[in-house]
Amino acid sequence: MTRRQFLGRSAAGVGSAALAMLMASQGRAEPTELTMKDVAKLAPRAKRVIMLTQAGAPSQIDLLDYKPGLDARRGELIPDSIRMGQRVTTMTSGQAQKLLPSQFRFEQHGEHGAWVSELMPHTAKIVDELAIVRSMYTEQINHAPAMTFFQTGHQNPGRPSVGAWTVYGLGSENKDLPGFVVMVSKDVERTCDQPLYEHLWSAGFLPAEHQGVKLRAGHDPVLYLPNPEGVSREVRREQLDDLAQLNALHQGTTGDPEIQARIAQYELAFRMQMSVPDLASLKEEPDETFELYGPGSRRPGSYAANCIMARRMAERGVRFIQLYHVGWDQHKSLPEQLRIQCQHTDQASAALVTDLKRRGLLDDTLVVWGGEFGRSPVGQGDIDSPGYGRDHHPRCFSMWLAGGGVRRGIVHGETDEFGFNIVSGGVDNKGVHIHDLHATMLHLLGIDHEKFTYLYQGRRFRLTDVEGQVVRDLIV
Repeated sequence: MTRRQFLGRSAAGVGSAALAMLMASQGRAEPTELTMKDVAKLAPRAKRVIMLTQAGAPSQIDLLDYKPGLDARRGELIPDSIRMGQRVTTMTSGQAQKLLPSQFRFEQHGEHGAWVSELMPHTAKIVDELAIVRSMYTEQINHAPAMTFFQTGHQNPGRPSVGAWTVYGLGSENKDLPGFVVMVSKDVERTCDQPLYEHLWSAGFLPAEHQGVKLRAGHDPVLYLPNPEGVSREVRREQLDDLAQLNALHQGTTGDPEIQARIAQYELAFRMQMSVPDLASLKEEPDETFELYGPGSRRPGSYAANCIMARRMAERGVRFIQLYHVGWDQHKSLPEQLRIQCQHTDQASAALVTDLKRRGLLDDTLVVWGGEFGRSPVGQGDIDSPGYGRDHHPRCFSMWLAGGGVRRGIVHGETDEFGFNIVSGGVDNKGVHIHDLHATMLHLLGIDHEKFTYLYQGRRFRLTDVEGQVVRDLIV
C-alpha cells in the first residue's frame, strides 16, 4: 500500500488527521448539508431572479435622479460641506470639482409622477411596475472591487456570487438546464469596454455545480458541449457511465465532495446537449416579440436578444439569470455614449418586464436593474465641451426592482439637492447598502440571510457577511 492510499483509506488516527490537515491547507470547504432549518425558510414571494447588470455604472444624475437645482449652480465648485472629504479617482483628483447638471430633459411619469430622463422613454412607460431606489450606496470606488462587491458581497475575488448562493439554497427547477446562467452583451459601437471577470459568477467555496454557466451567442452557446465528430450520443452515454463509476470509486477513497460535483456536472452537460439548442433557438418567437424588444433583438448576443433569452429561461425554470451589459463607463463623451447605451438597453429592459407580466411570470420573478456604483454630479474634463464625462460616485446611485413581491410604482429614498449624498431611504434613513440589497433579495426568495451560511475554513460565511438588513419598505 502506498503512502497516498494509507492516508486516503484510514478512517481514524494519524491518517484521517493528516488528511484533514491536507484539506484545510488546500482551503477546501468543509462539506455541510443545507437544511430548511438552516435557511429558516420564509414565505417566498419570488421563485427566480433576473439580474440586469449594467456594467460600468450608469449615470443616475442623467437617468433617474432628477436634480433641477444644479442648473443654477453649473460650474460652481462643490461645497466642502457637501463633499465632506469624499475621495475621487486619480482621473479627476487633479481638476476643479465643478458641478454639472444633466443636459437631458426629465418628465414625470406614472401614477405617482416618478421623474425619468428622456433617454429612457420605455422605462418611463413601466414606472408603475417598478420600485426605483435612489439611495443605493457602496464603499468601493473602482470598477473591479465594486463589481466584485456587487456580485459577491465582498471586494476581493473568491467569494460565491449571489447567483451561486441562490442556487445553493434553492436548487434548480429544471434538471436539464443549469440553475445559474450568465450572458454578456456590448454595444456594437464599443464605446467603452468594461472588463468582466469569471469570478463574478463563480461558486467560490460553494460546491462547483452552483457556479454560473456562460452562454455565448452563435452556433455553440456553450463551448465544447456538442459531441466531437464521430461520437454518437449512445457512445457518449457509455463513456459517462464508465467515468461515473471511476469517479465514484475515487470519491470512496478520498471523500472529496468536488468529485460528486464533477459527476453531476458531466450529467448536466449531457442533458444540456438537448436542452440548450432548444433554449437558444429564437425561430419559434413571433415577429411581435422582436418588435416588443426592439430592433437589436434579432441580432444574436445583443442585450435585447439576451432579454428574450432571459424570459425563455424563466419559463423553463432557471433559478438565477444574469445579464451583463458592458459600456456604461462614461468618463468622456457622455452625451453621445450614454444615449447609445440607452438605445441598446432601454426598450429591451422594459419589454422584459412587460413580457413577464403578460405571461403571468412577473409575480414570482424578481427583476433587478443597476450597476456597481453611480456617477458624480461633478463634471469630468471640460464641462463646456461635448466631450465631458462624469467620474465614479459610490456614495449614492440609483437602481430599480420589479416583480417578485416588490412594491409597485414607488420611488424609495432621496439624495440631497446636489445628488451627492443620501438624505433618506433604507433602514433608519442610512441608505440601501449592497448588503441590504442582497438581504432583501434573499428575503423575497424565502431565505433568512442571517441564517443562510456555509462553513468554510472554520467560519460560517454568508452572502451579506456580518451586515445587511432587509429593506421592508420595498416589499409588498
